[in-house]
Amino acid sequence: MKYKAYTRSNYKQIPQITNLTEKEIFDIDVVSIIFPFKTNNYVIERLIDWANYKTDPLFMLNFPQKGMLKKEHYQEIATMLRTNTPQEIIKKRANEIHMQLNPHTSGQLELNIPQINGKKLFGFQHKYKQTLLIFPSHGQTCHAYCTFCFRWPQFIGVDELKFATQETELMVEYIKNNPQITDVLFTGGDPLIMKTSKLRQYIEPLLDDSISNVQTIRIGTKSLAFWPYRFTKDDDNQELLDIFRTIVSKGRNLAFMAHFCHPNELATEEVKEAIKRVLSTGAIIRTQSPVLKHINDQPEIWANMLRTQINLNLIPYYMFIPRDTGAKDYFSVSLEEAWDVFRKAYQKVSGICRTIRGPVMSATPGKVQVLGVTKIKEEKVFVLRFIQGRNPDWVCKPFFAKYDKKAQWLTDLEPAFGAKKFFFESQLEKFYHSAIEDIEYYDFE
Repeated sequence: MKYKAYTRSNYKQIPQITNLTEKEIFDIDVVSIIFPFKTNNYVIERLIDWANYKTDPLFMLNFPQKGMLKKEHYQEIATMLRTNTPQEIIKKRANEIHMQLNPHTSGQLELNIPQINGKKLFGFQHKYKQTLLIFPSHGQTCHAYCTFCFRWPQFIGVDELKFATQETELMVEYIKNNPQITDVLFTGGDPLIMKTSKLRQYIEPLLDDSISNVQTIRIGTKSLAFWPYRFTKDDDNQELLDIFRTIVSKGRNLAFMAHFCHPNELATEEVKEAIKRVLSTGAIIRTQSPVLKHINDQPEIWANMLRTQINLNLIPYYMFIPRDTGAKDYFSVSLEEAWDVFRKAYQKVSGICRTIRGPVMSATPGKVQVLGVTKIKEEKVFVLRFIQGRNPDWVCKPFFAKYDKKAQWLTDLEPAFGAKKFFFESQLEKFYHSAIEDIEYYDFE
């Protein structure tokens, strides 16, 4: 199958779109002004159940839904479209709405951008001591966009909201200057939308003996789910697999971070074949997804997905809580509901499936896991801990928050037992109030 993309400009050419009502098509037109929309022929033909598209999880995962917009934003954009408002005015208003949707959550712009020789590296993020994130400029799109995606600012054409780099020399220099970095994560967008020749330009420098501190190369990708032909049919699929083999042969760990949100994404023969090919290179495939209202917020779905992943020799890794950005109100469940889904799914699977960690918020101070809800000294509380933190000393320290039935994110919570602050907050404030150029990034003393 040859790749064919559908976006807001041409999606009405999809044959199955005639299943939708005029109102549903108009809703897509409105919402896709604000949130990026892209799909492809594999998703259309092999993943979506068009006879039941109204409730189909893959349709909702890929096609913009009216509820993703606040009512006032929907009405405003809808009126503009109905009255044929000039495109430049619509775009201006859309950009204003974008800025109200917390486009760069969790301190990405303020705290995560590293620098070298006084130069900020805007195509990189360095939040945790051991792990450097790299955003290759040619990989800042995807084979298809997930409607919940917290990286939506990468795709809307606003340069100041976008992370991207072609700076491989600065990448190598920064890694050499920071020997604590053991893991490099290529992310986006989707780095595997790049031609293999482009990907090679980023990978090969990391295999040089002079930066042996890099022990793991991670690739964050949705390509197995949304375009498995990348590994079986694309013109350079064999070259791509050869790069994976080279990474492994050089003694590096290749961690393939695969995004699967629903077991239906794992059901086709195409994805099963693609998984076999990736695993044949020596790569390890780990899986992750947020828990999403309308798509996978049932423990039975997660238990099915975990068991299917294990049967395909994948390693379940993370259940995330949707980040506090974009259309979060449409997709988010409460922290208690997320924990309940995780707990009940965990109960339904054997120990071999229980490598998954969750539910986890990738928040400003770090990755915070919701361990549960309990009572301590007659006070109902959330029990939480850091799986990863800006300060490594925070990791695995349990802490407690007042129970809040409606809480969906860390910032919705207050400390329990009369405390004025969580234990990490004072140090986090120092990160914000200190100019990055005036402090060592990992000076935690």
